[in-house]
Amino acid sequence: MSVISTGMGSAASSLGKAAGSESSSDEVLIRRIARGDQLAMRALFCRHRVALYRWLLRLVRDEALAEDLLSDVFLDVWRQAASFEARSSVSTWLLAIARYKALSARRRRPDAELDETIASRVADPSDDPEVMLEKKDRSELLRHSLEQLSPEHGEVIDLVYYHGKSVKDAAEIIGISEGTVKTRMFYARRKLADLVAPA
Repeated sequence: MSVISTGMGSAASSLGKAAGSESSSDEVLIRRIARGDQLAMRALFCRHRVALYRWLLRLVRDEALAEDLLSDVFLDVWRQAASFEARSSVSTWLLAIARYKALSARRRRPDAELDETIASRVADPSDDPEVMLEKKDRSELLRHSLEQLSPEHGEVIDLVYYHGKSVKDAAEIIGISEGTVKTRMFYARRKLADLVAPA
């Protein structure tokens, strides 16, 4: 996929001029991509690749596969930009494409299992060792607790709390009703509270 893979090193330095240092909205970039603008494609890729990669990695638990799927997501964006109808935000659209691709890949690999592992937060380098250890312990406890949630509950928590998606966006990405999202959030929070309380 030459559009994404070639020139990525120099793309970051070019983005200041092309994307106006984040002044171009995602929707503007999508319109430019629909017209075949490769620089806009690189800007969108640089803006969303990390969050999408982490989302894919949580779903497939395979770094190489997550990288392949990330390329597939942006290949779809390149091909389908003209059909984007802005009924939801671009980031919601990207997460929905990524989720669909991850689930399709999982169906092809029945031995794989969903992973709701939440990546540990990077400690602030200014923290002293005691604070760093406390943060690491807290993060490890939360990560361990999240792993014990069902895939359905973990997915909702991931989208709402770690990707900052609204209930409506989460419902759209997963393909369920908003009421179901709220119900899953309620039970997920209750389960997390039960898991974290003893510690």
